[in-house]
Amino acid sequence: MSENRPLNNAEARAALDWYRAVGVDFAVGEEPVDRFAASAAPSRARPAPVAEAAAARPVAAAPAPIAISLTADPTETTALAAGARTLDELRAVMEAYDGCLLKKRATQLVFADGNPEAEIMLVGEGPGEQEDLQGKPFVGRAGQLLDRMLGSIGLDRSKVYIANMVPWRPPGNRDPTPEEMALCTPFLLRQVELVAPKFLVTLGNVPTKSLFRTENGITRMRGQWRDLTVGSHTMRALATLHPAYLLRTPASKALAWRDMLSLKQAIEGERA
Repeated sequence: MSENRPLNNAEARAALDWYRAVGVDFAVGEEPVDRFAASAAPSRARPAPVAEAAAARPVAAAPAPIAISLTADPTETTALAAGARTLDELRAVMEAYDGCLLKKRATQLVFADGNPEAEIMLVGEGPGEQEDLQGKPFVGRAGQLLDRMLGSIGLDRSKVYIANMVPWRPPGNRDPTPEEMALCTPFLLRQVELVAPKFLVTLGNVPTKSLFRTENGITRMRGQWRDLTVGSHTMRALATLHPAYLLRTPASKALAWRDMLSLKQAIEGERA
């Protein structure tokens, strides 16, 4: 076992980088607490038996149960999103909104990228570390792969519009919780309405389940076209694999390639 010594500067920076990567980015106290010293402290005197302690004090009334809501109420974000008449107004509303805890941990809002007048909209899950730092979706390794996927069928970011189900980075790049999804989904749906694309492509499990309103996973849903209605706008929608998943499982790139070809065929059919 290594000796218990202070970390040097390089080791301290590496530890902080690791903490940030796994989502440990909130302090829980003003001063550090040595938990090892606390666990090694001598135990206190044995408390009196429960029966004796109960007899020595008056009986108090049981506290009232605390009501805890396990489901977020999206009423506020639904109203805020509906009131935005343009994408700029929607962005301003989201910048000012403080009701989602994800915002308190994120560096900044990751609103969207690409062409707001594009016929094709892509929806991912949530920002990663690089997206959080740069304020744009899909700019890390997964974003570079997405750019290559689009380029393989003659598209680039000037011809598509890209957003995420949640606009703030979940700690450690975890999936958004149901509560976070409930609060953020009205913002994304309003983005879809305002962009009004002809084709919508969901990237990965989270946006596919949410927008297609299905319990089926992405491996069962990918490659399927559906008519999808958001508010007053109806479009054709296709589910495909998330680029981050393709980086982990390169053998699945062939499936994503089929989906890209299907998207290209649909676009060409629309223009014919």
